[in-house]
Amino acid sequence: MAHMNGERGKAHIDGETGDPATDPGTVIPEQVEGPDQICADSGTDTLREELKELNEKYLRLAADFDNYRKRTERDLDTHIRYAIEKFAVELIEVIDNFDRAITSENSKTHEGLEQISKLFRTLLEQHGITPVVSVGEKFNPAVHEAVVCIPSEQEEGMVIEEFCKGYRMHDKIVRCAKVAVSKGKE
Repeated sequence: MAHMNGERGKAHIDGETGDPATDPGTVIPEQVEGPDQICADSGTDTLREELKELNEKYLRLAADFDNYRKRTERDLDTHIRYAIEKFAVELIEVIDNFDRAITSENSKTHEGLEQISKLFRTLLEQHGITPVVSVGEKFNPAVHEAVVCIPSEQEEGMVIEEFCKGYRMHDKIVRCAKVAVSKGKE
């Protein structure tokens, strides 16, 4: 009796067992990759490659975004930290005028001005604004502005006099100190 074994329309004759694999006249097709399987494998490989590329793009994009977020936070922190710089410089000029008035001869005015000057300095320090120490230090063009170079007993390049105080806001110089620098002995 002939029937279809379900494999690509191949017919065979049933033997006594009814098992096509063990019956002598059964034709069993070989396991050969057909065009459908080759396409499926190459399609899978293509999909895997696309998945890998997309995953790499995603990871790079995530890292770029994380770096952008950190940079933005750092920039914002810096902007906030130095937001009052212009205001601070204006206050420093007021303190300079107070210091000049303090050196005047009137004693009652002198005491009042000293108190106001202390309040100003305290307020500035609370916002991270501190005076730069200059006299006795080595001249540093990032911190000092040389107004004059004069001969002295001090080593060459040392600050020997301060005409106007310099100020620092946190770690940034907001105003350079105006100083006299030693030329050394002549």
